[in-house]
Amino acid sequence: MTDGGFDIGDWCWHTRQATPCRVVERLALWGEAAYRVWLPTKDAVLHARAAELSELSSARPTVEQILHATAAAKLQDALEDNLLLAPIQSSVIPLPHQLYALNRAVGQDRIRYLLADEVGLGKTIEAGLVLRELKLRGRAKRILVVAPKGLVRQWQAEMRQHFGEPLHFVDPSSIAALRQWRGDSAEDNAWQMHDQVICALDSVKPLESRRGWSLDQIQTYNRERFEDLVSAAWDLVIIDEAHRMGGSTEQVARYKLGAALAEASPYLLLLSATPHQGKTDQFMRLMQLLDRDAFPDESSVSRERVQPFVIRTEKRAAIDAEGQSLFRPRLTRLHAVAWQPRHIAQQQLYEAVTDYVRHGYNQALAAKQRHVGFLMILMQRLVTSSTAAIRATLEKRQAVLDTPQLQSRLFDTLNPDEWADLDGEAQVDLALQANGLELEKSEVETLLALARSTEAAGTDAKAESLLELIYKLKQEESDPALKVLVFTEFVPTQAMLTDYLESRGFTVATLNGGMDMEARTRTLKTFAQDARVLISTDAGGEGLNLQFCHVIVNFDMPWNPMRIEQRIGRVDRIGQKHVVRALNFVLEDTVEHRVRQVLEEKLAVIAEEFGVDKAADVMDSAEVEPVFDELFVRSLQHPETIDGNCDSVVSQLRTTLAESNRNSDLLAVPHDLDADQARKWRDHPAQFWLERAVVNGLAARGGAATQNGNVWRVRWGDGAETPRACFDARAAGENPAAEWLTMEDPRARAIIGDVPRFVAGQPLPVIRVTGLPDSVNGIWSLWEIGLAAPGANRKRFLPVFINDEGRPFVPTAKRVWDLLLTETVSVQSVADAEASVGWFEASFAVAGAQGEALFAALADEHRARIKEERDRATYAFDARNQTIGRIGLPAVREFRRRRLQSEHEARLAALDDMKSSVPELNAVAMMRIDANAGKNSERAS
Repeated sequence: MTDGGFDIGDWCWHTRQATPCRVVERLALWGEAAYRVWLPTKDAVLHARAAELSELSSARPTVEQILHATAAAKLQDALEDNLLLAPIQSSVIPLPHQLYALNRAVGQDRIRYLLADEVGLGKTIEAGLVLRELKLRGRAKRILVVAPKGLVRQWQAEMRQHFGEPLHFVDPSSIAALRQWRGDSAEDNAWQMHDQVICALDSVKPLESRRGWSLDQIQTYNRERFEDLVSAAWDLVIIDEAHRMGGSTEQVARYKLGAALAEASPYLLLLSATPHQGKTDQFMRLMQLLDRDAFPDESSVSRERVQPFVIRTEKRAAIDAEGQSLFRPRLTRLHAVAWQPRHIAQQQLYEAVTDYVRHGYNQALAAKQRHVGFLMILMQRLVTSSTAAIRATLEKRQAVLDTPQLQSRLFDTLNPDEWADLDGEAQVDLALQANGLELEKSEVETLLALARSTEAAGTDAKAESLLELIYKLKQEESDPALKVLVFTEFVPTQAMLTDYLESRGFTVATLNGGMDMEARTRTLKTFAQDARVLISTDAGGEGLNLQFCHVIVNFDMPWNPMRIEQRIGRVDRIGQKHVVRALNFVLEDTVEHRVRQVLEEKLAVIAEEFGVDKAADVMDSAEVEPVFDELFVRSLQHPETIDGNCDSVVSQLRTTLAESNRNSDLLAVPHDLDADQARKWRDHPAQFWLERAVVNGLAARGGAATQNGNVWRVRWGDGAETPRACFDARAAGENPAAEWLTMEDPRARAIIGDVPRFVAGQPLPVIRVTGLPDSVNGIWSLWEIGLAAPGANRKRFLPVFINDEGRPFVPTAKRVWDLLLTETVSVQSVADAEASVGWFEASFAVAGAQGEALFAALADEHRARIKEERDRATYAFDARNQTIGRIGLPAVREFRRRRLQSEHEARLAALDDMKSSVPELNAVAMMRIDANAGKNSERAS
C-alpha cells in the first residue's frame, strides 16, 4: 500500500460487503480515488469508493462470523455429499424404500426417473419427497402433477398433509370463464397463475376432432388445455399412472401430451406400478419420455439400459424403520346375503330389472347405441346396491325421457379409458342423459312403480345383514367401539344406510364426491374420534388413509375387482397395525353371486401361481374394466355360460401376468434397504446447522435475530421482519403460528450460499471452545476445494488442524468442526499480522496435501459424467443414423445425415470443453485455538 491508498494486487477489507477483496485497478479522476476490486466470495469485480476500503488489519473477527462460516460450509458440504433435506424439513419420516428412492433420484443432476414400486408402497410419498427436495435446494419452483381424475384428490391430500405443499386443481373447462373474471386476454396463459398445479390427465390431452366442432373450436380447445399447459415453464412434471401415456402408437393423444411435457420440463417423474404390461413398443415410448436418446428403438429396451432410469422396490423386500416386514396378512371373505320371505318384493324387483337389462342391452347393441348399453350395465349394478339407488335412478331416467331437451350426446365424446376412470355415481349422471330406446319409457314407468312399492315395504336384505354383521364383529373382536368402513358406489344407497343405522343408535359419518376438502377433513376427524361407522362412496374414498380402521365392508360390488382392491387399500396401508378384514356383500342366488364365486376361486389360483398378493398389484384397473363389464353382461344374458366366461377372462389375465413376469427382470434393480438410515432422519442436525448459519449470518448483512424460547424474531437485511420463526420440525409442531424457515426460503438460502473467504494477513481470532480438551492448542482452518469447468462447478469443504509443534491431525480437525457447530465459542484476542501470514501458509500446504483426495473424487465424478453423456450421445447417433439409412429418397437421406452429423459434432465439442476443469483451493475460516487464551491478552472488540 502507498501513502495514496491501495496498489494493484493489494488485499484490503471491503467494509460494506464485510469481506476481503483484491485491487485489480486503481482510478484517480478529478481529485477522487476509486478502485475496481475482485470479491473472491462472489467471484465478481465491482467498483468501490476509497471510503469503502480499509486495511485488512481493521477487520474485527466476531463469534457470529465464525459460527456462520462453519455452519454454512457444513450445510453446503453435506448437500454436495447428497444430504437429503426433504426428510428433515417435512412432517413425514420416510420408510427405508422411500429413502432409497429419494437417494437415487437426487443423486444425479438429470432427475428423470420412473418410480415403479409395487402397489401400496407409497410412490406418491416418494414423488413428494423429490418435489420437496428440489424446492428446498432451490432447483424447482414451478411444479405440475398430471394424474387420472380419480387420483387428483388423493394427491392434494397427501401433499398437503405430509409436506405442507398445496397443489391447485385447475379444471381446463373453467379457463375461459377464469380469463373473463380476471380480465385476461386470450394471449395470457392461465396455467401460470399458480406455481404448483394438478390437473386430470384426460382433461388436457390434445384433441384431433370432435363431432359438430369447427376447426376454430378445436384450435381454441387445444391452445387453452394443451399448448398453454406445455408452454407454462414447469421445472418439475410428475405424471401418475404413467403407463397410460405409452399409447398404441405415437399418434395417440395421451402420448402426445406426455411427449410434449417431457420435452418442456428439465425434471420428470413417471409413476407406475405396472409400467410394462407385455407391450414392448408401449414401454419403449414410456422410456422415451425420460430419455429419447437412450431409447431410439425397441432393440434398446434392455435391462442394462432401462435400469439407470427405474427406481423400484418389491413388496416382499419392503421393511419398516425397525427392519420388520411392512405388510400384514389380509382376510377377505365373500358375504352372501340370503333372501328371506319378507324380502319377496325386493327379490321380484331385482328379477324385473335384470330382465329389463337383458332386453335393453341386446336392443342397444342392435341399434349401435353403446351409451344405452352402458346405462343398462349401471341399472344392474344399481339394483344390486339398494332399492333406493335403483328408484332414484329410474326417477331421473323418467325425467330425461319425458323431456327430450335434457338428452345429450356428451357420452359420445368419452373414450373407454375416460369412462373407466369415473366412479359409479358419475357414470350414472352421464349415462342417464342418453337418448332413449323404443318402448323404454313405459318399461321405466313399470319398474319405477315396483321400486317405489318395494321401498315402501321398508325392508332391505343387505342393510339388515350389515346390522347383524356389525354386532357380530364387535363381539368377535371384543371391541364395543370397533370402527367399520362401509363402501357403496351410489349416494342414494349411502343415504339409506345412514338413516337405517342412525335409527338404530349408531353414530355415522358420510363421505361422497360432492364434499370439498374442509368438509372431508371434518368428516374424517369425526370418524377418527366419535363415529363408529363411515359410509363412503368411491368418489368420497379417493385419497383416504384410514389405518386406524381395519374392518371394511363392500356393501355393493363394482364388477371390476381392481376397484374393490382400491377400496380395501384405504385401510390396508403402510402403518396398519391389525389384520385387515374385508367383507364383500353379494345377494345370494343371483348371477352376480355365481360369477363372484367362480371368479374369486380362479383369481386366487393364478395369484398363487404367479406369486403375487392379488392381480391388482400388476394390472391397471382402467385397462381391464371393459373385460369385467363384458363378463358380467354375458353371464346375465346366458347364466349357463358363467364358468366358460370366467375361464376366458382368467385366461386373459394369466397372459398379462405371464408377460409381466417375463419382463420383471427388466425393472429389477437389486438393492438393500437400510432401517438405520430411516431412523437417523428423526433428529438430524442439519436443521440446527441451518439455524446456526442464518441467525449468525444476519448481522453482517444488516439484519438481526432475537431468540424467545424455541422461536426467533428475525429482521432480514432488506428490513422485512418475521416476528415468529423456527427452523426444525419439532419447533414448528409446537408453534403452529410460527413460520418454519427452511432451505427453500430464498433469504435463508442466500445466507447459506454466502460462505466467506479468509486471506493471508487477515486478523486471526484466538478462540476458546467449550467441550474441547485443554490439551488441544493450534491452528484450525476450513478450506473450500473446488472444480470449475464449463457447465459444471463442484466443491467440498475440508477442515485442517495443525498443533503448536506443526503436526497436522485429521480426527482433531473434524472434531473441532463438530464442536464449533454445537458448543459455545468465544473470541479471546487477535493474533498479530505476521503470525497470521505464517500460519496461513502452513495451513495452505497441509490443505493442499489433504485435499488432493477430495479433488480427485470430484474430478472422477466429473469425468464419469462426461463419459456417460458421451456414451449416450454416441448410442443415440448410431441408432438414428441406422434409421436414416432406411429412408428411400437419397437426397432426403443425405440431408438428414449431414444435419445429424453436425448436431453430433457440436454435442461432442461441448463435452470436450467440459474436460478443461480447473482446481481451486480457498480458505473459508482460520483461527487459533488456545484453551488458556484470554487471561493476559487483549480481548477482541
